[in-house]
Amino acid sequence: MRRVVCPGSFDPVTNGHLDIIGRASSLYDEVYVAIGFNRAKPSGLFTIDERIEMLHEVTEQYKNVKVEAFEGLLVNFCKERGIPAIIKGLRAVTDFDYELQMAQMNYGLTEVETLFVATNPLYSFLSSSLIKEVATYGGDVSGLVPETVLRRLTERLAQG
Repeated sequence: MRRVVCPGSFDPVTNGHLDIIGRASSLYDEVYVAIGFNRAKPSGLFTIDERIEMLHEVTEQYKNVKVEAFEGLLVNFCKERGIPAIIKGLRAVTDFDYELQMAQMNYGLTEVETLFVATNPLYSFLSSSLIKEVATYGGDVSGLVPETVLRRLTERLAQG
C-alpha cells in the first residue's frame, strides 16, 4: 500500500492545501493529513480539534484521506504509521530553500523521502497567515477557502 503524509498547521485550511491533498489522493492509496502542533506555543486561531473537524469536512470526498494531529517530529509520525514519504506543495522559489533543508534533515534522520509538488498557480500566493490577515481587516477571502471554513473564520473573527 502506497502511503504519504501531507503536513501543515492548517490554521485555517485553504483551497491551496486542498489542491495538494486532492492531488496526493489521486496518486496514493492512503494520504495522512498531519496537523502539527506544539503545546508550548499558542494554539492559533483554531484549536487542533477544530482544525481536525474542518479537515474532515472538506476532505470527505476523498475516501483515502485520514486526518490526525501530531506533536514532535514529523518523521516519527511517519515511522509509527509506516509512511515512507512526505508530500509538500511549493508555492515559489522562496519555499524551496527551507523545504529542501527540511527534506534533507528528514531523510538523514529516518530515510523518509520528501516529494515536492508545484502548487496550482491559482493558489501560489496563498498561506493561512495571509488568509487570516486579510479576513481580519474585512477582505474577501471567499474564493480562497472552502465555504465551511469561511463560515467558521468569519464567526471566529467576529468574536474578537
